[in-house]
Amino acid sequence: MSEDKDYQRMLDGKLYVTDKLHEDHREFEGKVLVQKINQLPQDRAHMAETMRLEMQLVHGKHKQLWIQPPFQVDFGKHIEIGENFYCNVDAILLDTNWIRIGDNVKIGPRVNLFTAGHPIDTPIRVSMLEYAKEIHIGDNTWIGGNVTVVPGVSIGKNCVIGAGAVVTKDIPDGVIAVGNPARILRKIGKKDHDIWQAQADDYYRDWAND
Repeated sequence: MSEDKDYQRMLDGKLYVTDKLHEDHREFEGKVLVQKINQLPQDRAHMAETMRLEMQLVHGKHKQLWIQPPFQVDFGKHIEIGENFYCNVDAILLDTNWIRIGDNVKIGPRVNLFTAGHPIDTPIRVSMLEYAKEIHIGDNTWIGGNVTVVPGVSIGKNCVIGAGAVVTKDIPDGVIAVGNPARILRKIGKKDHDIWQAQADDYYRDWAND
């Protein structure tokens, strides 16, 4: 196969044309794999098979990985996930470019991670030229339900992104961000730790008394 110039331009975040991608670099294989996952019965007997196929789909360490079906991908081969990952139902992982997710990340239901974009200028947009830019999500971050992350955005470590947020710009480490477009509400600090540690201690005491 000769060099796939449009595929490389796509991964470089430059304008490209989907119809010029070579067959080996098209999205069909990943879509078929996700279709198999989504068609498996959602019972305990099929959990191991679901997890096996999901680990086949994504790159990374992912010793513990669960993406709750149904979900959708674009290519299904540009997704890299760390350890201890959970994603709730109805996610759209539009991995036209890379989606890179760290360790201990939780994603709520109906979250959209969109790496694909189209030019604002009308004549260029209708000429079939498009682009895709990577999305990064740092370790220990929680993305709430119905959040949308647009192309090229990085979300830091130890963040909480409130439900329904539309993340259009980078988010630094250790903050809560909410709204459309998402804005930083506040930093996460010692007071948050103390409140939740007290509730965790209560849980463990309750079990210790059995």
